[in-house]
Amino acid sequence: MGSSAMHIARTGLDAQDTRMRVISNNLANVNTTGFKRDRASFQTLAYQVVTAPGAQSTAETKYATGLNLGTGVRVQGTSRIETQGSLQTTGNAFDLALDGNGFFQVQMPGGQLGYTRAGNFSRSAEGMLITSEGYQVMPGITVPEGATSITIGTDGTVSATLQGQAEASQIGQIQIASFANPAGLQASGDNYLIETSASGAVTMGNAGEDGRGRIRQGMLEGSNVNVVEELVDMIETQRAYEVNSKMISATDEMLKYVNQNI
Repeated sequence: MGSSAMHIARTGLDAQDTRMRVISNNLANVNTTGFKRDRASFQTLAYQVVTAPGAQSTAETKYATGLNLGTGVRVQGTSRIETQGSLQTTGNAFDLALDGNGFFQVQMPGGQLGYTRAGNFSRSAEGMLITSEGYQVMPGITVPEGATSITIGTDGTVSATLQGQAEASQIGQIQIASFANPAGLQASGDNYLIETSASGAVTMGNAGEDGRGRIRQGMLEGSNVNVVEELVDMIETQRAYEVNSKMISATDEMLKYVNQNI
């Protein structure tokens, strides 16, 4: 029994250590553009059924509750919280923020498509709209050489004013990606997410349509990490870790007593 209690407490230590890692990553990315905080979810391990509820206690009676012994806990998974981050004004014409649902689509190395909420874009030497890593924003937008101003509407319409022209000309349309289950996207680092079978197939459309957010030019979306909330979770995790650690110490003392006195 003692060794079982120590094993259960050890699973608690492992689970709380994983939760602390998730909280640490959230706090580390508090200033990351477009970052969405993660939350760790727990579930019980298998139960040992010593006496099943409803089993015969005598020839004429049955157990009302039974005897079930848990074997510990584990982290079931992490879920990404998709709440909106605060919009920060930058004044840069190529900085874009999504006010609402959806993702920007980019062409990653090897032809793979990635999705991001970080809209800190720039213009390449060839005039293409690209990310800070040099990945092309899809569908491709080419800014003409000599353009004096770039305007991106809330629906993603991209217009450029050329030298010698009084009116702006439309040069492209930025479309927004949406998924049936955005939480099912796989994080790959560098602010990019990858489509999975859990997320469902991507659906492209104009900003502001079919539940997609609108584009805000000259702004960036901050992370949705609440520092105070994360610190509270950190203290709670630390206390739970300490309790499980004390359980191991108490169980060890019990075993020591048995070995010395029995």
